[in-house]
Amino acid sequence: MQFGGVIYNDSADKATRFIANCNQKKIPLVFLQDVTGFMVGSKSEHGGIIKDGAKMVNAVSNSVVPKFTIIIGNSYGAGNYAMCGKAYDPRLIVAWPSAELAVMSGNSAAQVLLQIETASLKKKGETITPEKEQELLNKIKSRYDKQISPYYAAARIWTDAVINPLDTRKWISMGIQAANHAPIEKKFNLGILQV
Repeated sequence: MQFGGVIYNDSADKATRFIANCNQKKIPLVFLQDVTGFMVGSKSEHGGIIKDGAKMVNAVSNSVVPKFTIIIGNSYGAGNYAMCGKAYDPRLIVAWPSAELAVMSGNSAAQVLLQIETASLKKKGETITPEKEQELLNKIKSRYDKQISPYYAAARIWTDAVINPLDTRKWISMGIQAANHAPIEKKFNLGILQV
């Protein structure tokens, strides 16, 4: 069974080849992000997700053609990097109002942060009742949910704008038009990839 929004071994490998081909033929790349990250688990690890994921990140980071990123849904963790997040210098990175940008989803992050908070309180000798735990969880989740907003990201210049989904084509064409006036100066060099 496969889940949407997750990058699997075969998809990471295929994306690496696609990115390399686009760079060799000087074709701009458009990334539509709705990604929760790379698939986890022993089956994926035995299948080579770390190697294949590293190849994809390598291809994106060494890419010399214009890159444009539209965040339409989730943009979590290493998936953000692999799909050309801000750190990989896209010429344009915009988000739809439905986007969420974070290290992980609000529910997952809240559970992790709750464990840390309750451990800290227990170390201080406090007793954590189920009601207190739920109160802490709601407080953490509320704070985290505000920080995954595309408006929060845009205010910190993690994205260039929050756009109306109907204007997506206009933004991409504007980006490509601007890129046409800035020639590619570097040579594409993917380096050595582990097979």
